Amino acid sequence: MRFAYRGMTVEGRTRRGTIDAEDRRVAIEMLRGQGVYVIELAETQRWRRVLQPSEGSVLAREIYIGNPVKPRDFAVMVRQLATLLKAGVVITDALQILSKQSESKALRNALATMVSRVQSGAQLSQAAAEHPKIFPPVFINMLRAGEVSGNLEDILERLAQFHEREYYTRQKVRSALTYPVVVGIIAITVTVFLLVRVIPTFVTLFEGYHVELPLPTRIVIGVSNALVHGWYAWLALLVLLIGGYQWAVRQPRGRYLRDWLWMKVPVFGSLTQKSVIARMSRTLATLFSSGVPILQALRLVADVVDNAVVRRVLQECAERLTGGQSLAEPFSDHRVFPPLVGHMIRVGEDTGQLDGMLSKLADFYEAETDVMADQLKSLLEPLMVLFLACIVGTIVASVILPMFTLYQSLGSGSIG
Repeated sequence: MRFAYRGMTVEGRTRRGTIDAEDRRVAIEMLRGQGVYVIELAETQRWRRVLQPSEGSVLAREIYIGNPVKPRDFAVMVRQLATLLKAGVVITDALQILSKQSESKALRNALATMVSRVQSGAQLSQAAAEHPKIFPPVFINMLRAGEVSGNLEDILERLAQFHEREYYTRQKVRSALTYPVVVGIIAITVTVFLLVRVIPTFVTLFEGYHVELPLPTRIVIGVSNALVHGWYAWLALLVLLIGGYQWAVRQPRGRYLRDWLWMKVPVFGSLTQKSVIARMSRTLATLFSSGVPILQALRLVADVVDNAVVRRVLQECAERLTGGQSLAEPFSDHRVFPPLVGHMIRVGEDTGQLDGMLSKLADFYEAETDVMADQLKSLLEPLMVLFLACIVGTIVASVILPMFTLYQSLGSGSIG
């Protein structure tokens, strides 16, 4: 059988031609042996139809607010793309398959648009770069490195592992923090309900009998009166605090201060620190092992990392490397990073195995994050229940205590 093909050489050039082979898989393997990654492949009699994109395949670019693709959907897509290319499926066919089965509408639209762009001669990294809201800079740059080196399949395999581990680590941290947040919201809701709806009823009762109230009861009644009669002031204060916080964290200095203080919070700060170090190390290791230049890798990670403290250290690393200094020094000098981080990076520089050391560092802190998240969940459950019980118990006790005094007064006849 004769197949017409369009592919990309290891130098990044587009190449067209025909090849004789028993079937499609053999044709793809023969072309790979010649250093050509297949973009399109079809029997010669079908070639004209294959080259014509379907009508409406080029979708209008949509505007998205925030992150339109869930990390889980993106990780699944990268794994499926790597598996399809490993199985010998050509790039355009793989993109078409993924665009039809993805659960994310934004991802489906982006992949469908990429099919027509690749068919028209664009490289996969160029087509992905046209959707910056969908595909992060790390993904695009690693695709570009894979296209230049002719190692696209291995790069996609690393990307799949990277996004799967990152998603797993994020989920571990999120699951550990979700429980206290939910219990905290419930505690606030129950407290406000008791203070606004229940306590005023007992206030009227106590005033009618002129009973001397204990100090805890007077405090609770004072808080209740402040909420009932001054709710607009509390609401204005809440809006002011939220607005001020949002404004502050948008400033570089405010965001840095927030991240630095959060990493100093007992227990939660340590969990965040380990998670951030694991993600930074994994991303750097993946970029280095994929052939991305070190300065470019540092700048990429600095742009995508969620923590301003780590971002500043990475930016300092890039500046020092430009001046010919060591990569390990900024990590060793900064108090936020444990000594192990700087030591491992220094060993990697000395041995020429920086990507391997960073991978081991990421493995270590990912394992630490898993263990700490599990311990935190088991510890927080009874503590948060106790916290909720103390709040509700204090309010209930403040109501019950005057009732005893009232009953004693009624029994002695001192209240007429």
